[in-house]
Amino acid sequence: MANTIIVETTVAAPIEKVWSAWNNPDDITKWNSASEDWHTTKSSVDLRVGGAFSSRMESKDGSMGFDFAGTYTKVVEHQLIESLFGDRTLVVEFIPVPDGVTVRETFDAETVYSIDQQRDGWQSILNNFKKHVESH
Repeated sequence: MANTIIVETTVAAPIEKVWSAWNNPDDITKWNSASEDWHTTKSSVDLRVGGAFSSRMESKDGSMGFDFAGTYTKVVEHQLIESLFGDRTLVVEFIPVPDGVTVRETFDAETVYSIDQQRDGWQSILNNFKKHVESH
């Protein structure tokens, strides 16, 4: 069984704004990077069960890039998104809290990078998401 990694952040914004920024391709290209030397050059979202998503992530110097893509398996508006990417599962929960919305991602670890590297990378992206939503 694969190891599971959980990352989360609390965004000081209403659920409608958080949900929109999470699922809008224009927003995704602004926040979806783990470090300053990477960026998302394009994104597509078909937010429905069986719909596909894809984000093209590239190093800013053009030396590396990959597509993060998958298929939605469950969508509950303003609450939950489940998806498959490759043979791995991702669950994103949107949890109302007094000061905003906690976004929690639970995903299957892969075997190339260490658990800590994966957690740190995904947490960094989540931190960028929080910063993006709270500053717009």
